[in-house]
Amino acid sequence: MNKLLTTIAVSLLALTAHAQDYAKYYQNLPTKVAQVSRPVIPANEVSLTEVGGVGDGMTLNTEAFAKGISKLGKLGGGRLTVPQGIWLTGPIQLKDNIELHLDKNAIILMSPDKSLFINEKSTTKAFAGIRASKRKNIAITGQGIIDGNGDHWRPVKRQKVSDVEWNKYKNVIGGVEKDGGKLWYPWNDKGGYKNIADTPEAQEKMRNDLVRFESCENVLIEGVTIQNAPKFHLHPCYSKNVIVDGVTVRCSWNAQNGDAIDFSDVNIGLIVNSTVDAGDDGLCMKSGKNKADAPANGCEDILIQDNTVFHAHGGFVLGSETMQGMRRIVVRNCRFSGTDTGLRFKSGLGRGGKTEQMFIDGIVMNDIKDEAIVFQCDYVDRPAGSDPNAIPTLTDEQKKVAPYFQDIHINNVVCYGAGTAIKASGILGLDNVRDIDIRNSTIMYYTKDQQIDEKTAKLSLSNVKLVKQ
Repeated sequence: MNKLLTTIAVSLLALTAHAQDYAKYYQNLPTKVAQVSRPVIPANEVSLTEVGGVGDGMTLNTEAFAKGISKLGKLGGGRLTVPQGIWLTGPIQLKDNIELHLDKNAIILMSPDKSLFINEKSTTKAFAGIRASKRKNIAITGQGIIDGNGDHWRPVKRQKVSDVEWNKYKNVIGGVEKDGGKLWYPWNDKGGYKNIADTPEAQEKMRNDLVRFESCENVLIEGVTIQNAPKFHLHPCYSKNVIVDGVTVRCSWNAQNGDAIDFSDVNIGLIVNSTVDAGDDGLCMKSGKNKADAPANGCEDILIQDNTVFHAHGGFVLGSETMQGMRRIVVRNCRFSGTDTGLRFKSGLGRGGKTEQMFIDGIVMNDIKDEAIVFQCDYVDRPAGSDPNAIPTLTDEQKKVAPYFQDIHINNVVCYGAGTAIKASGILGLDNVRDIDIRNSTIMYYTKDQQIDEKTAKLSLSNVKLVKQ
């Protein structure tokens, strides 16, 4: 009993200390944002080697991870430690009160055998590399690496790689060329791994997220490197009280749909001290269809601060899905270097929702290929191999779901080098890009200063300097 009381006391002291650490981020906010709290994980600990794990890069450890999590579950939860080594595995499923902790020289490597990730209940999506559903108090911590082996899943566009890279895909993985040699799919893998669909195109649509937590509460991802995902890298969705602290996300710049950190329908969230270098969106907020039984719908009470984004389609991105709305989101003191766009607000008919109380402050950017700030209401998702000129077919109901970008306040942006400084357009007759102010900012551009459709977008600029380079 005394040991139990001591363990509880230590856990409470640690929780209090971390709560005070997070409180420092919530000072002097422009609007009230609900503060995150760290999940409580029991002090029990099991090493992966204790349950049969072998970190030699060849032994499959799927069963060892499951045994370790099960053993801790019987104790009420705790930390599963992954020591130094390369730990080949199939999908890992976290349970309540479980922390997956990676030592510094630990690499969790998802197997290139796609058949291990088949979800028998779904013909369209494979299991995520690390997943949890309807769980509370879960964490991934440490200084190790989680690698999704995404090259065995993702298609590659010929125009985005060198001859050396193109030949490497064909010589190492095998695969098949499509569209007259313009597109490569990882099909008929040279390693002898089975295809999991009837065609390369169908298999591509089954690509999985690397880390996905759905309908969970009290989530922490801290310190680890997450890289080379088949699709999105870190994807909490329909979840509440989510902390991302000191995480590195990386993949090749041309990784198809290689989003870094996507908060999809997250309530009460924090992203701090993290670094992104990815193939698609960097720090991204999304919201899809309503789920009545989920802990969260829409994105609200989210603070994003002190992060760095190198390559990405956008440094901070809203959308493309914003259906349940975006409320009380603060982004401040971040730097974007080498992104395609800086602050990107994108959505379209059939995907839209309303923004409220969004504040962005203290953003520095350089080497921005396209727009420093852009509002787009005609976004269309185009998978690899699709017709880039095809006009999407929308139902009458979808047409009613329009994006409304409003109540957005952008202050103190400094950008050195963007193709276009500010671009914005809405949907004629909807007045859906309005009540947006940009203040106290300097943007150096090399092609165009403003590209604002005044008939559909209403932006207010105050003390904004747009300077031709």
